This record gives sequence, structure tokens and C-alpha cells, in this order.
Amino acid sequence: MVAQIFDVADKTFDYIIIGGGTTGLAIAARLLENTNGSVLVLEAGEPNLDDPKILLGAGFGSMLGEPKYDWSFKTTPQTHCNNRTMVWPRGKGLGGSSAVNFYTWSKPPAADVNAWEELGNPGWDWKAYTRYTMRAEEFTEASEDQLKEYAHTHNIEYRGRSGPIKTTVPVTSLQINKLFFEAAQKHGLPLLEDSYGGNTTGCWLPSANLDRKTKWTRSYAVTAYYLPHRYNSKLKVLTEAIGAEVLFADTKDGGDLVASGIKFIHGGTTHRAYANKEVILAAGPVKSPQILELSGIGRRDILDRIGVAVRIELPGVGENLQDHTSVGMTYELDSKVSHKTVDLFRNPDFAKEQLRLQDLDMENLHRLGITAFAYAPLQVASPDAALGIIGKMTAYVEEKKQSGTLPPGLAEQWDIQLRVLKDSTLPDTEVIGYPGFFKHCKSSDPLVQPDLDPNTFAVPYDLDVYVENFKFARRLAATEPFKSGTIREAEPGASVQTDQEIKEYIRNTCETCYHACGSLSMLPREKNGVVDPELRVYGTRNLRVADLSIVPLEIAAHTQATAYFVGEYMADILIGAT
Repeated sequence: MVAQIFDVADKTFDYIIIGGGTTGLAIAARLLENTNGSVLVLEAGEPNLDDPKILLGAGFGSMLGEPKYDWSFKTTPQTHCNNRTMVWPRGKGLGGSSAVNFYTWSKPPAADVNAWEELGNPGWDWKAYTRYTMRAEEFTEASEDQLKEYAHTHNIEYRGRSGPIKTTVPVTSLQINKLFFEAAQKHGLPLLEDSYGGNTTGCWLPSANLDRKTKWTRSYAVTAYYLPHRYNSKLKVLTEAIGAEVLFADTKDGGDLVASGIKFIHGGTTHRAYANKEVILAAGPVKSPQILELSGIGRRDILDRIGVAVRIELPGVGENLQDHTSVGMTYELDSKVSHKTVDLFRNPDFAKEQLRLQDLDMENLHRLGITAFAYAPLQVASPDAALGIIGKMTAYVEEKKQSGTLPPGLAEQWDIQLRVLKDSTLPDTEVIGYPGFFKHCKSSDPLVQPDLDPNTFAVPYDLDVYVENFKFARRLAATEPFKSGTIREAEPGASVQTDQEIKEYIRNTCETCYHACGSLSMLPREKNGVVDPELRVYGTRNLRVADLSIVPLEIAAHTQATAYFVGEYMADILIGAT
């Protein structure tokens, strides 16, 4: 079970993993299954085992903002969003964000992942993505009733059958979702049989990380990767242990630094643990760069500012941070349309009855998932405006490239993003039917939150695209039969109509969509990369990074499945099985 400090302090392990989240626990499990090595996992948060707030479905967002579950990072004031400071929730505790997310299992278009290989990462392509996400997944097919109702819930060819992460089609169906799909099809978005084979353009029903065999409770990194190995004597998991600094041996290996362990804080005291083979950072896109900088790896000016001696100068550390931005629109549903939404839980009697049904393993609202997606290219969302916006963005990118002021590697990323924007078969926006730039240390104290600046809408044409996508969502909502399922647009409402009013609404209400990546990008070193295709930090022999911070270019999907992909791939690299 969970270790005590005396099991860990000043002890030596073959592998040390900093971060007991989505990728970290996956790596630990695979190492235990395929090597004889000992593994230490350090997790900053609490164990939170057997916690109903985590396990029971439909509690979307209920844990965000609670220190027990959430880091609740805050951005610097965002210049292009009226100087708002935004909250960036990130999972804290065993399981990381897989314990607090909206448990959606989605995959990106194949072109998004193939772009990583194009940027200089051989082997990081759609073929590998499919292999490792299917290895992680055990998909339980939809019921006959669901198949009759939706007729597009899955193609088993694209789904894993024996992995530790359990996925399925949420049982609770909503009539409003069917109306949503019918309206989307009238806008040229086909109803996809399955979105997991590399094509996501259209409308579809996403799967959820719910385990039918355990009364539809959440399947996440803890239930999938930790609990099956919790009694393994070669595994030590220490919670409430904050990674502070990677330790290095006095001697180098061929000029490269050799990671020898980790300095961490537990119970207010600094401790050390040592590694024979590998040290793996899996603390996420905010904390992993912080730990590297506190270890003397990063931009010289940043390290000088916080008083940390430079060990390896890697200007890409903490740069290239990317995320999805979301804006909400709220509609009041017509009572004539059958629907059940999570706000029903506000009624104590209803909530109590749902728990009773849950305990009896009978259908209940805890089986609810996000059950309606529409992914649209800009040419579908706004055919009239698309050409002009793409032309302006192309000119902007060319101007920046000619100026010579772009950071190394950014021009190639922008070229790929422009190519996607011009491709009328690839999605640029996500409409959900729901019942990047830098992060650096501002102190040498590991307990101080780093500066976090996503630089939202710094490129003005990003906001133009957002306005067109906002208007598309509004047109979709005004399309029959979806229109007849609603009474009115409650937010932002009729007072927001012009492009300028929409822009102001977006600036004032936009927030993270919880899909941060890229702050320790897997790119060639000369392109501001931090790790190579084996996820080894440049200039080191055995220090790796394995979380979403290595993703060099954001994907058009929710990122949970991608995090498991990174963890599974990292494990195979470490055991030499790729």
C-alpha cells in the first residue's frame, strides 16, 4: 500500500518517478510487469483511495478548486483578456488529472499525431498512438438498446479489448443529444460511426472512462495501474511528497549528466532518494518544468534570476506551453423534451435516490457522460469568413518568419497549424453538448507556484477564429430540431450580437479547457526541444520526461488518452520493447 517516509528516505531504487498521476502510474505498472527493477513513485497530493467523489460519475468539476484534489494554478494577468487572472486546475493526488477530469476518452485526428513525427520525432506517429492507446484500453460495447438508439457508438476495430483502463458508452441517453446530432448534420457534419480511427470531423458520441463491472465507477490511473500492484514489494508509492530537485552524480557519462536521485519535501522536511537506473519526471506541464529549472536545467536568464546554478542550458524549458481555450454558452431546455442533467443533484432527495440505485447497480444518473460532440473545420463553421481569416493568418506567419524574431522551431509548428486550418477535412473547433506560451519558476522555492502565462489571444487572428466558431455554435443551436428542444439562450443572451460584443464576452469569460501541453517539448535540441524521441532530457544520460509537457503540438482532442499513450510508450522505451 502507500509507503511511509522511512520506506523511502535515503533509500535506493532502480527507477524513480516524480508524479503519481496519469502517466506516472502507467509507467510504474509496466516496469513492475516487465522488469525485476524496484520502483519509487513520489506524489505531491494525497492518496484519495476509495473516494466516492472520484469514483462516482456525473460529478463533473465538483473537485476543482478543492486543495485535496486540485493544484488550482493561477495565470499571470492576461493582457489580451482584459488583464484577467485565470485559474488552471490540475489534478493533485494519486491518479493526477485522471482522478478529477470529465472522464472523456477521445482521440485526435491521425494527422495531428503524424505532425509530431514530422517535427523530428521518428516513431511518434498515428500507428504508435493506436497501438499504445489500444493496449491501455478495455472497451465494453454498448448495449443493444444503445445501438438501436444511436447506431454509431463504436467500431470495435479501433478499440482496445484487454487493457487496464475501462471504457464504455455512457448509458444515460438524452433526447436533446439526438436533436443536437440531427442539427449538426444539417450543417454538413456527418454522424460518425466511430471517432477513434483517426477521423473526428463530424458529430459523435464519445466514450467514457467508466467500468461497467464495478457499478459504472470511474476507471483511472489508480484503479487501472496502481491497485493491481499495490502489494508488490518492489513498488513504493509515497504521497504528499513534493519533488524539489533532481540530483546528479559528480561524474559525467560521455559529457552527459547522470541523474542519481531526487530531493523532495515531505512533512515539511527535505529528504533524498536515489536511483540506480532512471529518473522520470511525470509531474505534468506545470510542475515538471519547474523541477527541471530548480535542478539547473533551463534558460540561463531564468536560472540566474532565481539564483540557481546552470547545469544544462536548454532554452526550451518552460516554453511552447499550449492549451485549449473554452467559452460557455447556456441554453434553457424545454420541459417537453425528455432530459436529465446533473443539476438535478441539487435536490437532496434525488441525489439520495441516485445513490441507492447506484448501490443496487441499477441505471442511474451517475452513469452520465459527456454525450454529444461536434468537431468542425473553419470552412464548415464559417465558409464566408474562412478564406479571409486564413489569408490574414498566412500573411501574419510569413511576416513573423521573415522578421527572424520567432523562437527556434516555432515557424515549423505554425506552418503545420496553418496547413490544418486550410484543410477543410480537419477540425478546428469543438462543440460539446454538456449536461501557448510559457511557464517558468519565479522562485528557487519548490513550494512557490511558478509563473504561468498562456498568453491567450496574443495572436489577434486566434480571437477572430473564435468569434466565427462562437457564431457557428449559435447557428447550430438555432437549427431544427435542436431549436425546438430549447426555450432560450440564457448565456450570453440576446444582448451579445455584434462581433465586438462577442469578442468582449470571450475575453471576459474564456478559460482553460484543461488540456495543457508542450512546456518540455519533444523536438530537436536546435529547435528549442527539451527531450529527444526517447524522452531523454538533452545533456543527460538517464533523466526522462513522460507527461503531456513533451507533446510538441496541441491535438484536436481531449488529452487523457494521449497521456496514457505517453506513459505506455515511455514504459516500452525503458524496458527496450519498442
